[in-house]
Amino acid sequence: MMKLNRRRGQKGFTLIELLIVVAIIGIIAAILIPNLLDALQKAKQKRTVGDMRDVGAAWFSWLTDQIGAAAAGTVGQWNSGSLTAYASGDALLSTLYISSTMFYIQEVPNRDGWGNNYEYLYSGNPLTAQVMAIFSPGRTGGASIAGTYTMGPFLATDYDQDIVWADGYFVRYPAGAKIE
Repeated sequence: MMKLNRRRGQKGFTLIELLIVVAIIGIIAAILIPNLLDALQKAKQKRTVGDMRDVGAAWFSWLTDQIGAAAAGTVGQWNSGSLTAYASGDALLSTLYISSTMFYIQEVPNRDGWGNNYEYLYSGNPLTAQVMAIFSPGRTGGASIAGTYTMGPFLATDYDQDIVWADGYFVRYPAGAKIE
């Protein structure tokens, strides 16, 4: 008689078991990756809104201390008009440092969450400005601030939208963002 040489208790996985595991990992990745990418964009958007809020509050505080109070905003539409831009956040920062003992913000960011340059804008002399604004072009990194904006929120998942802060409040902002 021929002795069959069978190995009992072989270790390892069968091809079918490996294919099932790979399929399960693929399904999980297909579900998680879009959510992860959206969460990364949302984080960039929230960072941008937070930076704009902080710089705007510091700028508004400085202006309030300098001339009493800034102009109130308008309702309905906001027009960027003929605004002058600071060259960078550093230029704005040098304006906000009034003396070596009193300052309003330690660092003014030059770039938004997507790596695009912020635009810090004012009309005329910053001490007599009727409009002071901070502009982010969103994910697109498109052109600088454009004429007229319909005020209010936009779809929060539309990361290509411009975000605009002006005269102490957000003119354009993602819906659901905590805007104060």
